[in-house]
Amino acid sequence: MAQVEATTERVVAADPDKVFDTLADYSGTRAKLLPEQFSEYEVREGGDGEGTLVHWKLQATSKRVRDCLLEVTEPTDGELVEKDRNSSMVTVWRVTPAGEGRSRVVVTTTWTGAGGIGGFFERTFAPKGLGRIYDAILARLATEVEK
Repeated sequence: MAQVEATTERVVAADPDKVFDTLADYSGTRAKLLPEQFSEYEVREGGDGEGTLVHWKLQATSKRVRDCLLEVTEPTDGELVEKDRNSSMVTVWRVTPAGEGRSRVVVTTTWTGAGGIGGFFERTFAPKGLGRIYDAILARLATEVEK
């Protein structure tokens, strides 16, 4: 079984603190950023960054639905880490300055993939599919914070 990784990034025209606060607002804004691949969104504990426990289902393909229960931590400034209690999946959101009034948002998800031929296809296609999903989230984030 090999590690699978998907990374997407975008520069948005908003202050890093505003961008980070928007991403960390699980009880408010975060649900609005999620595209149709996400369902059953529910904040179970907390709701603002560190200490949040959030649930959703992610339908990455027509046949693949992942039931996610994510613990949120903030190990460093500008960083949100979402660890799935139901799998090896970890998503890291990093927000850094990208010039005057601009922010770079990088989202990276890693997980332990399947072995064999199924694992080959997962390593080949899953990062691209997840990248498209994160592109949609980042586009919605940009729309939200650039108001």
